[in-house]
Amino acid sequence: MADFATLIEGYHRFRDQEWREERDRWAELAEGQSPKVMVIACSDSRVDPATIFGARPGEMFVVRNVANLVPPFEPDNRYHGVSAALEFAVTQLEVDELVVMGHGFCGGCAAALTGQFDSAEHGEGLFISHWIDMLSDARAPILERYPNLPREAFLEMEHEGVRISLRNLRTFPWVREREESGKLKLHGAFFAVSDGILHVLDEASGAFAPA
Repeated sequence: MADFATLIEGYHRFRDQEWREERDRWAELAEGQSPKVMVIACSDSRVDPATIFGARPGEMFVVRNVANLVPPFEPDNRYHGVSAALEFAVTQLEVDELVVMGHGFCGGCAAALTGQFDSAEHGEGLFISHWIDMLSDARAPILERYPNLPREAFLEMEHEGVRISLRNLRTFPWVREREESGKLKLHGAFFAVSDGILHVLDEASGAFAPA
């Protein structure tokens, strides 16, 4: 497993190889960025969007967090990292598309389904519990269908996390207005870690299908 020293070694390989090969590209990026797509993905180490989509530097504006969640629009004076990044991408960079990408075997979705951090009122788990509470409405229906918690239950929660984030995206007025005017498109996707297949959500049917 990589430690910081290994990361530094990787940096030197990058600097000696990839950076030199794309020096013109990096010089162009030094003048500014103009990505067309924003990807909201999980922080999980197995699901790097740039790797999965084969993207070059500057092609995607990416936000990663536990369980690839987008909170609802909440205009208060608290700290809203995902909302700030979303606002920057949509209103300043003027991206054309937003992609919410979930993934298989997501620890955040599993915790939301099992209630692993429900009692974390203080100490470890407090922030995780509050964050994944966005998935709480999906828990009871899934548990009713799958009381013994087979893999299908976790998969359903992972899919539902993408749908919930898409619904929350549309609570932001400047997202909703741009989508309604045709200036912005929203997509849901799911990366199956076990077989490497990307699935895309058809919002009309609510189903995911291989890309």
